[in-house]
Amino acid sequence: MQETITPLMELLSKDRFSAHCNVELLDASPGYAKARMLIADEHLNGFGTVHGGAIFTLADLVFGSAANAHGRIAMAINCSIAYVKAVRQGYLTAEAKEISIGHKLATYIVTITDEEDEMIATFQGTAYRKNETIEELLA
Repeated sequence: MQETITPLMELLSKDRFSAHCNVELLDASPGYAKARMLIADEHLNGFGTVHGGAIFTLADLVFGSAANAHGRIAMAINCSIAYVKAVRQGYLTAEAKEISIGHKLATYIVTITDEEDEMIATFQGTAYRKNETIEELLA
């Protein structure tokens, strides 16, 4: 497993947008990932709540991390999100779990919660699994 995670971490270190959004990957293993984001002023919309795009960015990072932790390049082909509750401050945590995987497609459910472990949003994503590996991409 460590052989797969190291290239994944190298790949994610090049994700400047997630870093810009204060997204921190906490855990990743094949089919699973967990990350958090500290809400800052730049995450807020005009209503003073976290912008949906910021929540989507957090969910997308854990989705991609869980899918790519298998070692093969996996790219999103379909994603949807449902916002359940508004949030204004603190940390948001996203956890991705693989619910199905085949040779070409894999599906994930992501839950986004606040510091009180209350549901903020749910995200569902399907990834296309290429034959190319992350190691080949980084070489």
